[in-house]
Amino acid sequence: MTEYPEKLRWKVHGERNVYDNRWVKVNLVDVEPPDGSRFEHHVVKLDHVAVALLVNEREEVLTLWRYRFAVDQWGYELIGGLVEAGEEPATTAAREAVEETGWRPIGAPEHIGTFQPLPGIIDSPVDAYLWRTAEKVGEPTDEEEAARIEWIPVDRVLDLVRRGEILGSGAIIPLLYYLASRNTGTSGSR
Repeated sequence: MTEYPEKLRWKVHGERNVYDNRWVKVNLVDVEPPDGSRFEHHVVKLDHVAVALLVNEREEVLTLWRYRFAVDQWGYELIGGLVEAGEEPATTAAREAVEETGWRPIGAPEHIGTFQPLPGIIDSPVDAYLWRTAEKVGEPTDEEEAARIEWIPVDRVLDLVRRGEILGSGAIIPLLYYLASRNTGTSGSR
């Protein structure tokens, strides 16, 4: 049984928005941690994201090689995007796969999990899904998503993470989950 000691819960006394646009919302939250101090803490709220991990029969994962200006870096990412209003996250992940790569996931996905990338200051839930079968249905409809679309061997993943060539928790967490599950025989293994 998981315990939730109330004495360690932070009290929220109020919240006010200081910036809001389509992509980012920043709030100042009046909080009181267990030590009794009280201050305003920034919280960044981003949209819900869904990520697709497509693994083929050769144990290769479908990736996007792209540039991210915010961190001035090139690297591998998984396919993903913003969950639209009323859309199921798995539907988002599958839709984004077709739009970004031209590959359509086949069958029901395995929900790898839901995670928050930086929960101390950012609220941005990410749902990750695994498909083991996909079919090529065309070319990407958004040609600016990636410099190249590449199936990379899963066995290269740890080295790529170590070298900082896989960008973001939305790719790293599902990939490491997949690797760990292969080695333990739990969900996600073949």
